[in-house]
Amino acid sequence: MQFEIYPFEKLNTMLEGISPNPDYAPMSLTIGEPQFATPQFILDALHAHSGLLNKYPKTSGEAVLREGMLQYLDKRFGLTLEDEQIIPTFGTREVLFNFPQFLLHDVTDPVMLFPNPFYQIYEGAARASRAEVIYLTLDQENDFQPQVDRAALDRAHLVILNTPNNPTASTMQMEALKKWVLLALEHDFVLLNDECYIDLYLDQPLPSLLNASIEAGNREFKNILVINSISKRSSAPGLRSGFIAGDAEILAGYMTYRTYVGCASPLPLQYAAAAAWADQAHVDQFRQKYLRNFAVAQEVLGIEAPQATFYIWLEVADALAFTQALYREYNLKVLPGAFLGREGAGEGYVRLALVYEETLTREALERVAALRRSTGDITRGQS
Repeated sequence: MQFEIYPFEKLNTMLEGISPNPDYAPMSLTIGEPQFATPQFILDALHAHSGLLNKYPKTSGEAVLREGMLQYLDKRFGLTLEDEQIIPTFGTREVLFNFPQFLLHDVTDPVMLFPNPFYQIYEGAARASRAEVIYLTLDQENDFQPQVDRAALDRAHLVILNTPNNPTASTMQMEALKKWVLLALEHDFVLLNDECYIDLYLDQPLPSLLNASIEAGNREFKNILVINSISKRSSAPGLRSGFIAGDAEILAGYMTYRTYVGCASPLPLQYAAAAAWADQAHVDQFRQKYLRNFAVAQEVLGIEAPQATFYIWLEVADALAFTQALYREYNLKVLPGAFLGREGAGEGYVRLALVYEETLTREALERVAALRRSTGDITRGQS
């Protein structure tokens, strides 16, 4: 199999040979990894169950973990799911990579659609599945919303949405999600929404695709699936806890497949994750941190905050040159948008991940602002 080099490797290659300004401490806004401490109650649960390392974990997940996830879906979205409508997973990256391979294995000439720019695992899954890719290009002209091409949907077997979106920070509201649910039923494709940023809303809570499915009259979630992760919401990416939920018929087959994959979460991690999923108060505290960071971004860069995520999708005249200059002059790394897209998508943007405490975030953004002033590159920022 031939896979594209990962964006962060491309960035490191591009910056090779550039000596960063030693007057500034090195900083990076490249990776979407929260830099806040994992809450103590999660660590306590992990420690309390560390003795369970002498036992094999179930592929289906322990009852305590499944219950924590179901509580989360109930509290956060008002969703009452049956046990067969959810599968705990080892984070969501592995699901995004192996679920398309499971779903499309017996399909002749499989076709996948997903946003462009995108989280690169989508592309890797398509290549591993030998699927043709049709891009849902996100740009200023369409307000970074995936557009409907009925001819493409007639050929589609799997459509991945990602709202709230990485990297553009765009969001889809209930009516747009309902439209996609109805399209999935009309054209008979599987629709999966990557909802890993859905708890990082900055104003009003955002609906799940499962909410939209119910609103559209599809209460059994036929053809509809969502994935979610604890990594962003709980500042605990090392727990590797996620789930896939929705269509029980699809998940039954996928559960059998997963017994062969061997990616069950260790029991101490399951108990820690169960505590995190069942609690919403700590997520509210993290969301306040991101609110303050975006207030700093508005003050320093003059950009408007998005409705969700911790990303700024910043428009610049020449993203590659801007990235190199920012590293050379201010010892700060950002990610060029073109590294996250294909066929020109993402060009003219850099992605900034506001994942630090407010003081460090301000310092980093002031470096960005200083470069923009010195180069006259004060283009409109989309965040």
